[in-house]
Amino acid sequence: MEDRSVNNRVFAEALRHRLASQLPGVDAQSRMAPRPRLGADLGLDSASLRPAAALLLIYPHEDAWHVPLTVRGSALRHHTGQVSLPGGRLDAGESVEQAALREAHEEVGVLPSHVEVLGRLTPLPVFVSAHLLHPVVGFSQERPNFNLASHEVDRLLEVPLALLREPERVLWEERARLRPSDGVMQVPYFDLLDARVWGATAMVLAEFVALVEELGEVGLKRDTG
Repeated sequence: MEDRSVNNRVFAEALRHRLASQLPGVDAQSRMAPRPRLGADLGLDSASLRPAAALLLIYPHEDAWHVPLTVRGSALRHHTGQVSLPGGRLDAGESVEQAALREAHEEVGVLPSHVEVLGRLTPLPVFVSAHLLHPVVGFSQERPNFNLASHEVDRLLEVPLALLREPERVLWEERARLRPSDGVMQVPYFDLLDARVWGATAMVLAEFVALVEELGEVGLKRDTG
């Protein structure tokens, strides 16, 4: 167990160091952006968007690194049935990190005290819902004891990080545009665990994958000691 903790720490510190330097940014996000970008033509200024936060949590499970994603509940008003990172709007007086941890606790039962915040990815404008999403990268030494909020989350996807790095997981489909309501758009998505991960979530994951790939062997798999 001590050897595994040491190896976990190597990965965590490599991520922390990488997040503190120049990020892959918009170029990496754009690899998974719909064409044309959903809502990008609404004329909204990023400065007018409401701040939101999401937690991209890395944890070990079955000798591999995993990321938890949620299938949003059918009773929710926005993005029903879509796959998301745990997250939501900032409450008054909250920091981005506090909001990300709170939302992850409320949605999937992750205890904030068990998460080590490593840094942030590039903020992502989500024009269709008028939010500026701030992705927070967190690390847990152990797999969380997940407890889903049934009114918000229909299903939890525990996605191996290695799966996100497989090129064949990226596919494309044609979808009708919502705003404006005419025409179509070409949409890239991750094909993961019987789910299609697209839009803002896919764009955040694309930047994270680009960052992990820069780490080389450190980010490939969990060393079991």
